Amino acid sequence: MIRSAAVMLIALGAPAVLANDLAPTGTLRAAYIATNPVQAFVDPVTREVRGPAAALTRELARRSGIPFAITGADGVQGVIDSVKNGQADIGFVAFDPVRAAQVDFSPAYSLAQNTYLVPENSPIRSVADADRAGVRIGVGARDAGDHFLTRSLKHAALKRNEGGNLDAALRQLAAGEIDAYAGNRMRLHGAVQKTPGLRLVPDNFHGVEQSVIVPKGNTARLAIVEKFLDEARASGLIAESISRAGLVGVDVAPGKARHEPK
Repeated sequence: MIRSAAVMLIALGAPAVLANDLAPTGTLRAAYIATNPVQAFVDPVTREVRGPAAALTRELARRSGIPFAITGADGVQGVIDSVKNGQADIGFVAFDPVRAAQVDFSPAYSLAQNTYLVPENSPIRSVADADRAGVRIGVGARDAGDHFLTRSLKHAALKRNEGGNLDAALRQLAAGEIDAYAGNRMRLHGAVQKTPGLRLVPDNFHGVEQSVIVPKGNTARLAIVEKFLDEARASGLIAESISRAGLVGVDVAPGKARHEPK
């Protein structure tokens, strides 16, 4: 049975020391991608930010004895820039070696499965079917899926979508400008629920590692985050936050060593 997030985790250390290294302003400020429900989303009724990123930020702040603020940012680079510029203390971003040149990453806390959205009558029935000559795959520019597919596709062509605008992608699919759209299963599942004539292929092309970022070279903050995530994984907090948010195609990531740029 998954234990409640209220069940105590092993103490990280003295709250005052943690607060100083973690959040110099006295408030733990976190940024997430505003359009990525795998990380967090705004509850339409309460207007509260919910999801794994919110749950992790809240618990880390509670254990450090400080308040917190979590804010949606404009895309991946918006989150990275917030952390680099000191507007946020931590951020939630999918790991990629390209991004690791700008900020430091924790080990992954969850895996967001990525797949393809296609028209109902599409001949694309699997991930393998999409990688063929003449197939045009839409993807959010500089998203984790973009980086992965840029490295792995052998035949299909990518058509990049600035900002990962799903409405624009749906228009492209309807107009026949792209044959498939790549994205995380949770986000695409929502599109299928609202838009007749679309479906998801049953398999996934990549499990995107959702991680926490800190400013480049801030080893003290990174150590705090890494220890917290290890204990949050062991306690069931991460699993519970995924379940409470009703996420589809998102798994708890196994613990492993810190990411290093490749």
